[in-house]
Amino acid sequence: MDNPPPHSLIMTAETAFSKAVIENILGMPFSANNRVRLLKSGQETFQEILDCIRAARQIICIEFYIFKDDNTGKKVAELLKQKAGEGVNVYLLYDHFGSFLTSRRFWMDLRKKGVKIRASHPFRWSAPRGYLYRDHKKLLVIDGEKAFVGGFNIADEYHGYLRKRIKTWRDTGIYLEGPIASTLLNMFRKSWKTWKGGLIQWKAVHRTTHQEGVPVIPVFANSHRARRRMRRLLIYSIRNARKQIFITTAYFTPGIRIQRALIQAARRGVSLKLLLPGESDVLSVFYAGRAYYTKLLKAGIEIYNYQGSVLHSKTAVFDDCWSIIGSTNLDIQSLRRNEESNVGILDTGFAKQMIDTFYSDLQNSVRIDPETWAQRPLYQKILEKFFYLILKKL
Repeated sequence: MDNPPPHSLIMTAETAFSKAVIENILGMPFSANNRVRLLKSGQETFQEILDCIRAARQIICIEFYIFKDDNTGKKVAELLKQKAGEGVNVYLLYDHFGSFLTSRRFWMDLRKKGVKIRASHPFRWSAPRGYLYRDHKKLLVIDGEKAFVGGFNIADEYHGYLRKRIKTWRDTGIYLEGPIASTLLNMFRKSWKTWKGGLIQWKAVHRTTHQEGVPVIPVFANSHRARRRMRRLLIYSIRNARKQIFITTAYFTPGIRIQRALIQAARRGVSLKLLLPGESDVLSVFYAGRAYYTKLLKAGIEIYNYQGSVLHSKTAVFDDCWSIIGSTNLDIQSLRRNEESNVGILDTGFAKQMIDTFYSDLQNSVRIDPETWAQRPLYQKILEKFFYLILKKL
């Protein structure tokens, strides 16, 4: 597919998104000529991950919020140990809170086999409130040539490994190949250094490009400033949509500015659909998020609840051309405290894939009817209000 010229304006009668404006908001350029592939199931995602790790020649950088020592975690760990034994440099960064239940023996065994490991945001008694800040990124980079970003963690519920009686969570990832992988490796190097892992010496042997690839830009939140840029980009994208917005998020407590932008978009005639969980692993956020439904429904926003398994995807598509996919939820934790990893893709072909996937998910969802919603049980309204007020104060 053809790429638009640098700093061009993608424009139709219905929409306009500018590379230059997006780059200005994020403070970095798009990376051109990348191959991308949407990963829509745990089996597909982890098969691709395992294959790429096996093929690694120089360096593996892996950064995840949750890295469990279950079947999936052990399978990935065995491969990492094998590659370290072959002379590949393997760096693993995990979040202390997210991977709290992973055993010390698991990490010790990885270290003994040559895997370099660091933990982000460890708990400190001198500053316990700092434990609210977490590395929520999900990032894997192989040889500076291939990369994975998405909502998934290293655990059975995302993979579906040996859990036939339990439905795999619905998540979305993306495989990236090309210059963007080198950019993401450099971002990992900064995170590694932040958590006292030292300098990572790496030099690309060759650089893979795809002349008919797509432009990709990192949408990372590694600092307070980067989180502000990420929020600005989300609000810019909502405000500049002219035709339609499709948002999928696992946790939904959007904050006043994003809430206002969504309502204003719907009122100016944008078709706006929100796909949210019908069940969740975090009940407090689940009920707090439902406290927003009434106001959004009154503005004409369509809300759908995913059925059958836990929805964990974090994606957004604006006007058939601008897509964001990664780890960021529309909740207070992601938008105000977490370190997050996303990529933005300015391409109509990829946006179509995202929209097709969104509509496929709607087939497993139920639409919230405003009249029926108003008549929901009183205990649900009490839980919604209670958790809304609690989370608002945190």
